[in-house]
Amino acid sequence: MPGFLLHIGASVQCAHGGQATPVVPNLRVRVAGQQAVTLASIYTVTGCPYVPPAPGPCVSAQWIVGASRVLAGGVPVLLRDSQAVCVPTGAPLTVLVTQIRVRGV
Repeated sequence: MPGFLLHIGASVQCAHGGQATPVVPNLRVRVAGQQAVTLASIYTVTGCPYVPPAPGPCVSAQWIVGASRVLAGGVPVLLRDSQAVCVPTGAPLTVLVTQIRVRGV
C-alpha cells in the first residue's frame, strides 16, 4: 500500500501510549527537511505504562515491514502503514502524525 514516508519528526507511539523515537535515521535522505527513517532503524520507547499480563513496559521496537519500492542507502524507507514489534511486549507501533508531501510504495 502507498503511504507517506516517515521522518525523525513523525509522531509514533507503542500500543500502550509510550513515545517512540528512532535511534539512527538516514543521514543523507531528507523528507520535508528532516532525516528519513529506514527499516534498519531501531526505535526506543519511553513512557510506556506497564500493562498486565505483559512482561514489562515497551523498551524498544524493530520495524519488520517497510516500503517495497523506495530505498534510502539501499534500505527500505518506513511508511505510515509500516509494521513494527515492541520488545518485550510484542505490541505494535502506531504512526500518529507524519509529513504529508512524499508518498512511497
